[in-house]
Amino acid sequence: MRLARLGAAGEEVPVALVDERAYDLRSIAADIDGTFLEHGLDRARAALEAGELPELPRDGLRVGAPVARPGAVVCVGMNYAAHAAESGSEPPTQPVIFLKHPNTVGGPDDDVPLAAHAQKMDWEVELALVIGRPAWNLGSREEAAACIAGATVADDLSERTWQLEVSGGQWSKGKCAPGSTPLGPELVTADELDLGDLRLTSRVNGEPRQDSSTADLIFDAATVVQDLSRYMRLDPGDVVLTGTPEGVALSGRFPYLVDGDVVEVAIEGIGTQRHRMVAEASA
Repeated sequence: MRLARLGAAGEEVPVALVDERAYDLRSIAADIDGTFLEHGLDRARAALEAGELPELPRDGLRVGAPVARPGAVVCVGMNYAAHAAESGSEPPTQPVIFLKHPNTVGGPDDDVPLAAHAQKMDWEVELALVIGRPAWNLGSREEAAACIAGATVADDLSERTWQLEVSGGQWSKGKCAPGSTPLGPELVTADELDLGDLRLTSRVNGEPRQDSSTADLIFDAATVVQDLSRYMRLDPGDVVLTGTPEGVALSGRFPYLVDGDVVEVAIEGIGTQRHRMVAEASA
């Protein structure tokens, strides 16, 4: 099943998507949130198959993040060997974890504010997992996989000066600027995806940047969720970003983002997001 949230920011309507048609889920759930993901997916699927959901005209409607504001955005760093190399690091032997503030989440095509004091804003296409069951101290990869409700596309926009030069050794300073986690356009349930073999790409102003596959992940989706569950409880509606492949500005091969740049990130089977960087006024 493919899910989305359509409408103005703060007024999004939860929908199920079939081809290009959107079907209103408000008779099933108020929003695509943790409660719906844990308890409402089967009911929504049955109602969709039975033709019980009214169609929602989607012409002109903004596409919001496909999951309502998560309680946590947990991220894995350097989870592709080639990206670790371009960052000047050895591939990790344990998942490297950092956190993003939930208020960084935005719609897939929303403009992204570029802070006046940002110097090195970078793009990172990532497979984002959406949790559908509580995950704490899981005993197997199979248990972990069962906690993944589905996946979506994320751009882990990162300010490298803040992340690496003034961070005090932690990365989150460079990861939490407003709007720096565009999600979407769709949440695709896990039964419709092979999370271990999806192509990821990114472009800036139409020029190719990243092109890789989740087959190259050092720690795959289930391993990441199981490992995280040993140290924190993941709740339904939480989002887990699984890492980015090589081809970012940090490599030195490409310029960092500036006002007016358009970033496109895509994952096959899920969709494409396109957002423009818009400079904020100086403080």
